[in-house]
Amino acid sequence: MRELQRYFIPSSNFNGNEVKITGDDVHHISRVMRKTTGDQIICNNDQGKAALCSISAIDDSTVTAVIEEWLDENVEQPVNVTIAQGIPKGDKFELILQKGTELGAASFIPYQAARSVSLWDDKKQAKKLKRFEKIVKEASEQSHRNKIPVIKKAMNLNGLISESKQYDKAIFAYEEEAKIPAYQSLGNIIDELSPNQNLLVCIGPEGGFSEKEADALKKSGFHPVRLGPRILRTETAALYVLASISYHFEELRCDGCQQ
Repeated sequence: MRELQRYFIPSSNFNGNEVKITGDDVHHISRVMRKTTGDQIICNNDQGKAALCSISAIDDSTVTAVIEEWLDENVEQPVNVTIAQGIPKGDKFELILQKGTELGAASFIPYQAARSVSLWDDKKQAKKLKRFEKIVKEASEQSHRNKIPVIKKAMNLNGLISESKQYDKAIFAYEEEAKIPAYQSLGNIIDELSPNQNLLVCIGPEGGFSEKEADALKKSGFHPVRLGPRILRTETAALYVLASISYHFEELRCDGCQQ
């Protein structure tokens, strides 16, 4: 069952027991996967529900599938984790989106940090967003997610602080704290979390956080944490956090285990 190809389809394309698939997914189904009528696929709607479907018709613009059964499954992280990533150089943000999606992130926020080398204006951001959405959709299909992570609009420090009020807990990885073994570790934070809580994780760009940023985040209720004794690259830090939370809740405590 889990080896079947998965597609995320807007809820508006579900009508009774029939699903209409359009756009790039039609090419992928017919040309890449070479599916034909009678073949099975899994279709996810906007609410995270997955259905086992059988293809009933294929043409150049539409694939029609019939729902055989709704699946009782949930592979989402027990904790809703949002990664606020200091905008890095090059295509590192794309790597973080792809791997972060595989590891269960619920959403991403590009953070225009003081030390971000790359600067995104509205025009550049709009251009990038389409590609970003394609990356998280494909990563969600590949990793059999129930939901596609949300990519929010880029924020500055003030925007991020305002955003943090919506979360149960907000943390930021501060490399200066990694040098202090007795300081609060990520493990301490994870131990305090409960399933279904919302966690905001802020990661700095290549140069880390400035002292001014760190002070402002602390004063606004963010908890500075160390991610182990080593200094991690910006593209590694978010993945470290997500993998640690997954291990704690889905393997060690097994709250999210599938039976």
